[in-house]
Amino acid sequence: MAHLFRDLSLGHSKRETTPPPPPPTMPPKSATVADDLPSPLGQLAANFSDSELALTAYEIFVAACRTSAGKPLSFVPNSSSNHTDSPSHNSPNSPAFQRSLTSTAASKVKKAFGLKSPGSGSKKSPGSGSGSGSGQGKPKRPMTVGELMRNQMRVSEAMDSRVRRALLRISAGQVGRRIESVVVPLELLQQLKASDFTDQQEYGEWQKRTLKVLEAGLILHPHMPLDKSNSAAQRLRQVIHAALDKPIETGRNNESMQVLRSAVMSLASRSYDGSLTDSCHWADGIPLNLRLYEMLLQSCFDANDESSVIEEFDELMEQIKKTWGILGLNEMFHNLCFTWVLFHRFVATGQMDLDLLSAADGQLAEVAKDAKTTKDPEYSKILSSTLTSILGWAEKRLLAYHETFDRGNVETMEGIVSLGVAAAKILVEDISNEYRRRRRTEVNVARERIETYIRSSLRTTFAQIMEKADSSRRASKNQPNSLPLLAILAKDVGSLAVNEKQVFSPILKRWHPLPAGLAVATLHACYGNELKQFISGITELTPDAVQVLRAADQLEKDLVQIAVEDSVDSEDGGKAIIREMPPYEAEGAIANLVKIWIKTRLDRLKEWVDRNLQQELWNSQANQEGYAPSAVEVLRIINETLDAFFQLPIPMHPALLPEVMNGLDRCLQYYVAKSKSGCGSRNTFVPIMPALTRCTIGSKFQGFGKKKDKSPNSQKRNPQVATNGDSSFGVPQLCVRINTLQWILGEFDVLEKRIITLLRNSESAHEEDFSNGLAKKFELSPAACLEGIQQLCEAVAYRIVFHDLSHVLWDGLYVGDPSSSRIEPFLQELEQKLMFISDTVHERIRTRIIAETMRASFDGFLLVLLAGGPSRAFSRKDSQIIEDDFKYLKDLFWANGDGLPSEIIDKFSTTLRSILPLFRTDTESLIEQFRRLTLETFKSSARSRLPLPPTSGQWNPSEPNTLLRVLCYRNDESASKFLKKTYDLPKKL
Repeated sequence: MAHLFRDLSLGHSKRETTPPPPPPTMPPKSATVADDLPSPLGQLAANFSDSELALTAYEIFVAACRTSAGKPLSFVPNSSSNHTDSPSHNSPNSPAFQRSLTSTAASKVKKAFGLKSPGSGSKKSPGSGSGSGSGQGKPKRPMTVGELMRNQMRVSEAMDSRVRRALLRISAGQVGRRIESVVVPLELLQQLKASDFTDQQEYGEWQKRTLKVLEAGLILHPHMPLDKSNSAAQRLRQVIHAALDKPIETGRNNESMQVLRSAVMSLASRSYDGSLTDSCHWADGIPLNLRLYEMLLQSCFDANDESSVIEEFDELMEQIKKTWGILGLNEMFHNLCFTWVLFHRFVATGQMDLDLLSAADGQLAEVAKDAKTTKDPEYSKILSSTLTSILGWAEKRLLAYHETFDRGNVETMEGIVSLGVAAAKILVEDISNEYRRRRRTEVNVARERIETYIRSSLRTTFAQIMEKADSSRRASKNQPNSLPLLAILAKDVGSLAVNEKQVFSPILKRWHPLPAGLAVATLHACYGNELKQFISGITELTPDAVQVLRAADQLEKDLVQIAVEDSVDSEDGGKAIIREMPPYEAEGAIANLVKIWIKTRLDRLKEWVDRNLQQELWNSQANQEGYAPSAVEVLRIINETLDAFFQLPIPMHPALLPEVMNGLDRCLQYYVAKSKSGCGSRNTFVPIMPALTRCTIGSKFQGFGKKKDKSPNSQKRNPQVATNGDSSFGVPQLCVRINTLQWILGEFDVLEKRIITLLRNSESAHEEDFSNGLAKKFELSPAACLEGIQQLCEAVAYRIVFHDLSHVLWDGLYVGDPSSSRIEPFLQELEQKLMFISDTVHERIRTRIIAETMRASFDGFLLVLLAGGPSRAFSRKDSQIIEDDFKYLKDLFWANGDGLPSEIIDKFSTTLRSILPLFRTDTESLIEQFRRLTLETFKSSARSRLPLPPTSGQWNPSEPNTLLRVLCYRNDESASKFLKKTYDLPKKL
């Protein structure tokens, strides 16, 4: 307990004389304050005013403080003299009741409970004024305890004199009787006459009050239960009711007085076992005795400073305790009543004086000791009522402590929490039967109460700040950059959490190990419920949604940090608290919204590709650079998408960038695929391989093993090949497509560098985000471009050779007499095509497409020689013509060193160069070579008859089918005989 008052020195009290007492009817000031805090000591059935109770308590006090030796009770009238004027006042023969108060040391009880005296330093709740102390020039103080008590209880000097005189008379007439055996009101009625009062009305009121006291103590609140048919009680009621109309005569021989005395003594002398007792029970019934004792205890407070106890507290309390015999009280009831009086005085004086609160808390510790030992049901009932009242008042403030306390008065909160927790512990641990049936280790009352206060107050405060945030949002709704509700709320909740940690948690730490953690877990749950509803209603990424989610994410980090810091020294490291805080997944919600945003953008881009490529003309005139406008537009949209992505106010650009890149990569891949779709490939334009035939010049074609003739024209070209009328797939359009893919391929480096720049400028990027280069690169579309360029180059080359120039190659070269259908027409038209390609195609593709055209020309030349159909036949002497034409073909691409490199020409012509010697080889050697290779290839199956080797299309001088085709197109008798004999082919068709 705090010792916040100064010690009093030996000598005179600082209070000099008694101030003039107020009228007798005025009750003690604090008794009428705090109407919202009814007394738990019980309500009286009789209608007593506070002044009537105070006078009755004073009468009991004076009676109880008479000398225990049975000497006549001395009465010292009020005197303005100093205590040193009359030595007899301090003589050994004078009662303790009369001893000088200034000769004692400072109060030990006051020190024990931290109570202050008037004018001493006091611990006030912040904002309170200092207690009014004794001022200069005040009258001198009373000289005796009796005078002090009269002043404190505001009893007039006249009434005090009457009571003292009457008690002296009673004492003189009943020498040797203990005061407990005297019914004081009855004896006062007997002793005091109307002549003792200056006013007849005053005497009548005094008599009525005295009779009401007898009724209350003997009938309404008796010490022992009273049978309704008790005759003494009935007689007493009749006398009392009669006195309401007319005061009774109180003479000793008066009949009414005799009836009254008989009834009173009969009721007061009752005992539980029926035996006679010398103690009279007239003021020891609950709650009358407690209310009277409460009045006596209130007299310990200074009349000029209601929150201060008088300097003579110990002396006065010593005398007050002498009333226990009359009131039927003991130390336990005293501790309980005094706790209530201290607490009530703290409330009644505006809750400003922390000394009172601390004293009540200290006194409650004594009550806790008593509660553990007593089995008195009456005491337990009053104890429960008192503690319930204290706890109810405390919890009314603690369940919403944010409304009641702040930085300025947080010390008051600590005292109220201590008081409330102590009351709760006694109620649960010492009164609750349920608690006694359970193991006490299972219940931590203090911790549970603090947890309840924290959760309740923070939930209440959260609802209030949410309402405040909503009002703030509505007020700023039409202002630019106004924040959404949950973003404002997140900021306010964060501030509330910090304030909780700094202001309240240090106080509550005394009773709960993790008050800050519990607080932020409660706030986390409250905000989480609102956030969950918000997230469930989000369908797209909006600035408001991002603001809220980012604010929620930051709030969660702040709350978790507070919880972690508060849990450093806890047994589980705060795991239990953290488990109460399931993640908001705000970043996940943002990520999901961004993914929806990305998908929407990509779907629109794909739709745009479909729509615009259907309209694209692939016209080289549409763009001076020779590529399609749609490609420029696609990359523009991609750049806009990247800009928009990095402008999103989100904290995870690096994490979501791979998804954006993958989506854009697929869109570009889709564009490339659509760009080359329908353009054909190498196999699209190569003619269908004619059936193996035995041909002579001018002969009719007949398929081997076929009985019906087939038109040679039916085998000229693949029916899938696009016609010249399809303007979308002509060579010029194919070249634009090639240029377009090449231009896109060249833009990837620019795009990727720009992405790195955007990433570096984003707020959430870290250095490690740049280490993984794969996340910022296009992977699918560059490969698709390369593949598309290769496919289109082949398509252009084979289209030129087998489609555009088929009339001079497939339909004209070596038809009839080889010497009259040479390669010159084909070379002339091919050269024009190559000139167009050279002028149209991007320079980086030019060599490749010309090389592909060369390869297609070589393939076409070889196909004419080996599968040219029945209109072609060659003699050995034609081999020179063939070789010369092949040389002219190569020279066209070499272009005197300005064309393709010789090594590329040699590489692509390897197969053709290896087969041409077969055309000048003699027939017998060809037949022998064919027979040997066929037997080696087919082994045992070829012993009886040479099988017909299948056509593989992979021409090779050591491949049987290649040799067989040379023989089929050999205009030679030996070849005809061999083919007729081996495969039953006629010499002439």
